[in-house]
Amino acid sequence: EANLKESRGSEMRPIVKVEGGIGRIILIGQFDFNLHREFRQAGQELLDNNAVKIIRIDMEQVPQIDSSALGMLLLLRERAAMNRMTMEIVNCQPAVKQVFEIANMSTHFNFQFA
Repeated sequence: EANLKESRGSEMRPIVKVEGGIGRIILIGQFDFNLHREFRQAGQELLDNNAVKIIRIDMEQVPQIDSSALGMLLLLRERAAMNRMTMEIVNCQPAVKQVFEIANMSTHFNFQFA
C-alpha cells in the first residue's frame, strides 16, 4: 500500500534551448493537460526572449497528445504571431501526426516530420 503514491511528480518538464534566433521546446513523454503550467512557462520564456524569431516544438519523444495539448499549441502559436514569431512543430511520431490530421490541424502549423 505504500507503493500507491501518485505518479504526478514523475512528469518531465519541457526543456527550453535557444540557439541563435531559434527557441526550442523539447517535450518528453505524454503531452496533455498535466503539462499545462510547465508548457505555458516554457513558451513564455521564449516569447520574452527578443532574440527568438522561431519557436520550434520538438515532439520526437512524445508518444501521444490529447485535445488539451492541441489547444496549448494553438494558443502559443497565436501569442507567437502577436510577437512576430513563427512556430514549427518537428519530429512528430506517427500517432501524434495522426492526431493533428484527424483534428484537421495540419494547416495551422508548419510541420517538419522526422
